[in-house]
Amino acid sequence: MKRLNFILIFIFIILLTLLSRVYFLSIKSNTYYEELSKRNYIKRVYKVPNRGIIKDRHGQALAMNKLGFSINIKPHLRSYKNKHILDELVVLINEHFPHIKKEDLYKRYKKLDSSYKHDFVKIVDYIPYDDFFDKYTLFNSLDTIKIESEVKRVYPHGKNASHIIGYVGKSSKIDIENNDFSKYSGIIGKNGLEKFYNNKLQGELSYKDIKVNALNKEIELLKEHEPKVDNNINISLDIKLQKYIQEIFKGKSGAVIVMDAKNGELLAAGSYPEFDNNIFVDGISVKDWNVMKNDFNHPFTNKLVNGLYPPGSVIKMGIALSFLENDVKPNFKVYDSGSIKLGKRKFRCWKHSGHGEVGFRKAIRESCDDFFYKGSLKVGINKISKTLAKYGIGAKTGIDQTNEYFGTNPNKAWKQKKYKQPWYIGETVITSIGQGQMLVTPMQIARYTAFLATGKLPKPHFAKENYEEPLEIEYNKKHMNIMRQGMYDVAHHKKGTATKYINSKVSIAAKTGTAQVVTIPQSEKVRMKESELEYYHRSHAWLTTYGPYKKPKYVVTVIQEHGGHGGHAVGEVVSKIYDKLEELGYIKNKK
Repeated sequence: MKRLNFILIFIFIILLTLLSRVYFLSIKSNTYYEELSKRNYIKRVYKVPNRGIIKDRHGQALAMNKLGFSINIKPHLRSYKNKHILDELVVLINEHFPHIKKEDLYKRYKKLDSSYKHDFVKIVDYIPYDDFFDKYTLFNSLDTIKIESEVKRVYPHGKNASHIIGYVGKSSKIDIENNDFSKYSGIIGKNGLEKFYNNKLQGELSYKDIKVNALNKEIELLKEHEPKVDNNINISLDIKLQKYIQEIFKGKSGAVIVMDAKNGELLAAGSYPEFDNNIFVDGISVKDWNVMKNDFNHPFTNKLVNGLYPPGSVIKMGIALSFLENDVKPNFKVYDSGSIKLGKRKFRCWKHSGHGEVGFRKAIRESCDDFFYKGSLKVGINKISKTLAKYGIGAKTGIDQTNEYFGTNPNKAWKQKKYKQPWYIGETVITSIGQGQMLVTPMQIARYTAFLATGKLPKPHFAKENYEEPLEIEYNKKHMNIMRQGMYDVAHHKKGTATKYINSKVSIAAKTGTAQVVTIPQSEKVRMKESELEYYHRSHAWLTTYGPYKKPKYVVTVIQEHGGHGGHAVGEVVSKIYDKLEELGYIKNKK
């Protein structure tokens, strides 16, 4: 009996195994092979939408697409049997478009064609519509050639706002790994707004599922997916104002920013010298790249967010506010004789004879270095650094640009971490006038100036998608009024450092700055004039402003590299910008 039960159980297990296998082969595997079969006869064809247009605040196109055509050749023409067909096609293309070299066509076809490829091979990426239109019928009548519509990215304003807008370029392997869309489009944003908003600008792929036969011939359209997406971007830039600034800043190197003081909208922002973005769309030549790379004025660097400079005297209002919030009284005064001595080193005021008795307002108005030397010794670097951090110094502004730099807001811990060295008291003194280890970007200074004007710290931005409510920062109104009065004096008082150079119709508050590029030797008794120095040894010239003074609306911040004194170098530029803002209707309050 036991043996019989054992035999029955064994037979049951065998039957169960056989039934399971039959089920798998007839049902499960059928589904699997059916899916494989579908892949053999259903082809998914992707279509790339036109890249979104970037427009200025008035609807002017800053980045757009130009219509054209691509030439595609039938695959598998490299064999001895079909080579004459390929030769004829290459000669035909070269005859009608002599600028396209035959060698390049052969090389590209050889690279892209393969035994497994069934689609036509794109051999010419783009020919402008006007150049191709009268030849369209000829080329389209050939079975061995397929003509497809193409678009090319174009920047109609050339060099204007080139760093801000950015450019597109051909997708690299790394780009494709990180962004699957770029595998189909062949391009991706490489810089500026084109890169920052690439995901929105590129849109979404549409596709068609098409039934094909064994010869890859299309038989039936099975499914179509066409997403409706608005991939255009409107930004706050005014291209008319931007072009005007480029004209008046022509021949200079540096950066110019015009920003709404209350909400951080950027009406204009230029990094100079600029370059034409159009040269990057098809790939820049080695010759052009070397010219840009070897230019000492660094046209390829976006100085607005990647230019790091000592702030010089434009940081003095922030330093002064740190004094006041750290128990230095508003009536604090020093006597400036022209220098102070610490140990064996002498720290000089820019005015050789000194400014005499100096308080806060006069220190801002006449940019007295000695006042800040002595005040910094009372407060110390750590407290100064803590205050400046609240105003965005040493931090990214959050602007919608790529690879923004932090800058440097130095203190004792920073130096110990970076250099494994202690902080010296002499470093506190030179930091108090915006020299030494302190480094800022022009965008940080524009943002900090907006805080001085409004009491809030806005986030600079071009697109509304990047807008954030300005940061509320606690401050003493009486202390802030001293700073504002001092800045008003800079542009209006007879002893203001910019009064002689500012002649705008708009009443503005200002601060000049001279950021040294080279150290002045202790042995030099009288400082050399900027004009006597070699050009690349001259100081950078800062001028940061807001206006109208009583109802602040806009910040204008300018740095001219190797320009010398801020007021002298760019006072006229700033004045003309405010007058243009009034002319364009942005400012209605007159002087």
